[in-house]
Amino acid sequence: MNKFKLLLLVLLAVSISACFPSNDSGKTEVLLQGRTMGTTYNIKVVATIEQVETLQLQQKIDARLKQVNQAMSTYIPDSEISRFNTSMSTEPVEVSAGFARVLAESIRLGELSGGKLDITVGPLVNLWGFGPDLRPETAPSDELITSTRSRVGLKNLHLNGTQLSKDIPNLYVDLSTTAKGYGVDVIAELIEDNGITNYLVEIGGEMRLRGFKHTGELWAIAIEKPIFDPSGDHRAVQQVIIPKDNAVATSGDYRNYFESNGQRFSHIIDPATGKPINHNLVSVTVIAPSSMTADGLSTTLMVMGAEEGLAFAIKNDLAALFVSKSENGFIEQFTVKFKQYLK
Repeated sequence: MNKFKLLLLVLLAVSISACFPSNDSGKTEVLLQGRTMGTTYNIKVVATIEQVETLQLQQKIDARLKQVNQAMSTYIPDSEISRFNTSMSTEPVEVSAGFARVLAESIRLGELSGGKLDITVGPLVNLWGFGPDLRPETAPSDELITSTRSRVGLKNLHLNGTQLSKDIPNLYVDLSTTAKGYGVDVIAELIEDNGITNYLVEIGGEMRLRGFKHTGELWAIAIEKPIFDPSGDHRAVQQVIIPKDNAVATSGDYRNYFESNGQRFSHIIDPATGKPINHNLVSVTVIAPSSMTADGLSTTLMVMGAEEGLAFAIKNDLAALFVSKSENGFIEQFTVKFKQYLK
């Protein structure tokens, strides 16, 4: 689950008029921070400090995220997903409701995209050194890629309610493309269940927002310019958006990669080739009601590339921003649905 999803989305203080009551109740933006899924979380809720403490919100958040991690992290040997992956049985097994929820959406997106999103591609991700296994010193051979691809294929995975099975014993499921977004959704739902309706939830760059800041301004988000900077010290803003009551996810290939013999290899693997993507699209941002869905779609569109991805986004009425590299800098393309969120 510790897949590096690029998207450092930075919260900006942007003044936007909104019909939010004046702050006469002592409410402010309470910041809750911690670590989960091999990354960090930052959550802002509009409430009083006493309300947050009375609700024991931080403790509830940590407990819920621990449950998500224990179900879906491939880095935890006894997690629910790890037990499924190491089992050689092809008989159906009962999985938790949350695990089944993420599986169902991941499979739906995989089928919708014609296999561009494939949660069984994990062996190839590991082969290229972007999973729990160690990174190879050189790129794997075509023969090794071909043999590894024999273990991959969404058609070999079956979910019936909360019953999960596989056709081949060594099928490997990796939910790194959707599980972090699911974690965001879970925490957003937890916050709302505790009566708080103005918040921003961010886990490792994936976000979900609702309502207003304590000042009455809408939440504003800056999308990072996809600059190839291994140090991460030089960051700039590509675009500022006002997502309103939605989730935001960005996927890109400009930070998590390795180089071998002068060639750069991205962490995003194309299931059709078994190799890292090789095109000019460098980042995709998706806005959707669910962070889990936005998370999966952003990776899907990155695999497709700019031309195919934009056509897919338009056909499926998605709010998506594509940033491609060219000799003259970056080129932006976005769908009509995305345009409404631009500042």
